[in-house]
Amino acid sequence: MDIKTPEEIEKYWTDKIKKQLVGRTITSVQYLSREDAREDWDWSDRSLIIMFDDNSWIMPMSDDEGNNGGALATSERELLTIPVI
Repeated sequence: MDIKTPEEIEKYWTDKIKKQLVGRTITSVQYLSREDAREDWDWSDRSLIIMFDDNSWIMPMSDDEGNNGGALATSERELLTIPVI
């Protein structure tokens, strides 16, 4: 992989993410359990987990290093942010 420019980095990650997410159907949403947040992730904040039809999932984190759970911004007026709890 010989990525050099910001545009190449963006294309690389966009293509990789598209492959995982485009065409998937959300089958479930739930918050990470207190136990899993604490024991598996060492987090104090619990994120929403979005589950897909191929048993893959995504979950927001506070940063690239996974230091804590993260919130999600939305386009819905009645739910502008999906919070951590």
